[in-house]
Amino acid sequence: MILATDVHYIDTTAIVAGVLFHQWDDTEPAQEFTLKCDDIADYESGRFYKRELPCVLALINHYELKPDHIIVDGYVYLDGYSKPGLGKHLFDALEGKVGVTGVAKNPFTGINRSYEVLRGESKKPLYVTSTGDLENAKICVTSMSGKFRFPTLLKRVDTLCRSVQPQ
Repeated sequence: MILATDVHYIDTTAIVAGVLFHQWDDTEPAQEFTLKCDDIADYESGRFYKRELPCVLALINHYELKPDHIIVDGYVYLDGYSKPGLGKHLFDALEGKVGVTGVAKNPFTGINRSYEVLRGESKKPLYVTSTGDLENAKICVTSMSGKFRFPTLLKRVDTLCRSVQPQ
């Protein structure tokens, strides 16, 4: 199973969402999850993981999820290969037992064209990083369902976390 995650912030509260699916090219989620997280850390440039990692781990633990692979909205490595980002910190927190792929909409300083993936007819790339083989990760992201730049199930998890109102 593959778990796509995203987090939406409202002041010091966050809504984390997860979309679980079987294969990279699935068109529909197998299951969807949301969870409210309170007392979120402030944003720090280059240390985004401090804010988002606790939310993703809370979702996984709360629902007792056991994915084979996780997709994060962001980077595994901020420079593509060595400087840890959210995905690498998640990989380490899960003791290296679950592969992680990062899919980012915007380039981070130091990310070059080798991390770009063009989907559909879009001229604007996504940026893919991975704890595993980069070329395989790029093929997997490219194969995801959807005609547009952003894959359907990644758009779904983004919409899901933004649609829940904190109570």
